[in-house]
Amino acid sequence: MTIYIVNHSFHYEMENLVRMFFPNEKISVVQGDIIEENSSYIITRLYHKGNNIVVSAKLCFGDYHKEASESVSFCEDEEKETERTMAVVLYRLLSEMTGIKQPWGILTGVRPIKLFRRLTEKYGETGAKAYFTDRLLVSDEKTNLSSLTEKYERNILSLSRDESCSLYVSIPFCPTRCSYCSFVSQTIERAKNLVQPYLELLCKELEYTAEIIKKKKLRLESVYIGGGTPTTLNSIQLDTLISVIRNNFDLSLCREFTIEAGRPDTITEEKLLAIRNGGVDRISINPQTLNDHVLEVIGRKHNSAQTFEAYELARNLGFDHINMDLIAGLPTDTTESYRSTLDKICELDPESITVHTLALKRSSKLTLQGSGVTDESGKAAYEMLAYGEKKLTKSGYIPYYLYRQSRMEGNLENVGWSKKGYEGIYNVFVMDETHTIIGCGAGAVTKLKVPGRDSLTRIFNYKYPYEYINGFDEMLKRKDQVRTFYDELS
Repeated sequence: MTIYIVNHSFHYEMENLVRMFFPNEKISVVQGDIIEENSSYIITRLYHKGNNIVVSAKLCFGDYHKEASESVSFCEDEEKETERTMAVVLYRLLSEMTGIKQPWGILTGVRPIKLFRRLTEKYGETGAKAYFTDRLLVSDEKTNLSSLTEKYERNILSLSRDESCSLYVSIPFCPTRCSYCSFVSQTIERAKNLVQPYLELLCKELEYTAEIIKKKKLRLESVYIGGGTPTTLNSIQLDTLISVIRNNFDLSLCREFTIEAGRPDTITEEKLLAIRNGGVDRISINPQTLNDHVLEVIGRKHNSAQTFEAYELARNLGFDHINMDLIAGLPTDTTESYRSTLDKICELDPESITVHTLALKRSSKLTLQGSGVTDESGKAAYEMLAYGEKKLTKSGYIPYYLYRQSRMEGNLENVGWSKKGYEGIYNVFVMDETHTIIGCGAGAVTKLKVPGRDSLTRIFNYKYPYEYINGFDEMLKRKDQVRTFYDELS
């Protein structure tokens, strides 16, 4: 399929919009008028008629031809309104042709709650909801979810100050690679010889980073050790890592210290004791599903019984803030099976439950093997999330953060649910881009935020552990950019 972009610069938004309706199609974007007519193409065009701007879209799929246009009303931000209008025109044509109504309308961005907050500040809650439904074509259901999530997020965002920052630490190793995963994590079996040298250098990067944070008088609000699966480290290595963080960073004002305990089959009493004794106050045990067949299909080596065992062990050792991750729309999972999983998780009564929707990334095994998003899989994921929202609300959970990804089943969303007072604040800070996030380790990205502005300065670490080890001196040089950034602010 080819999308022709004529007299405008909105190619990125138009491509993403088309991809929502045709997630498995190969899409080419061409600037300029039709070069070669084929059986499937779309034209989006901007032109002037008198003093008015007119946008149009045309669909040509074999014998199916449909075209529509609309004039753009004059407003303060003419370019954004022109882009929005063109998206609406194209969306309506695609929706009519396919019979599909997207739950998030023309929204393709990953941070709808951030947008809803801005609209609320400008128009009030009622005006923001009207903008979502009338001008962005978002469903009432997702608009109401956005409004509710934004209210709970607001309380967390108010905790951040101009000098605030958070720390992300990457452990890029996993027991196995899940079929849906596109992260740069490597299996322990293949990379076991890299783990110890990686950890030693990571500790040095953390010490170097802590000195910068101290000198720049930054306030550390939250720490998140993720991956990968951090509990692929043994108990001694976990103790070493946590001790380096605790001994070098000022955690006196830190509101949350999280570690992804991750897969149940990597959790042992010794590891949990190292984590607990290090002062970590939030862990995540991530079953994704309690259907053993689905676990096998997605390449996980644990079973549902191990999830219950790991959870009980963590509770018995005194952990009082446990998060559990689930994924809606996994291969071979059914709506009934998903409901059973969620019901059992709610019976465990963890403090927070994060519900992801399956996203098919380009480099994942599922995508490379030819699996794709279909209408049926999208409908199933929608039913799963709808059940989840009712069940979790009834069970006393609130939606405290939300984000979206490309190529998600049903173009849906990921939502963090928690009991009141147990929200994962790092998740909110990173998704809202509230303040600076300093990343350490392979694949980590530091995002430097100027207070009061939306722009971010990004510093990328090397992706893979072997690159990180071989280029470690370069990693420390890049960290000096944090120092320079704050020098220029002062």
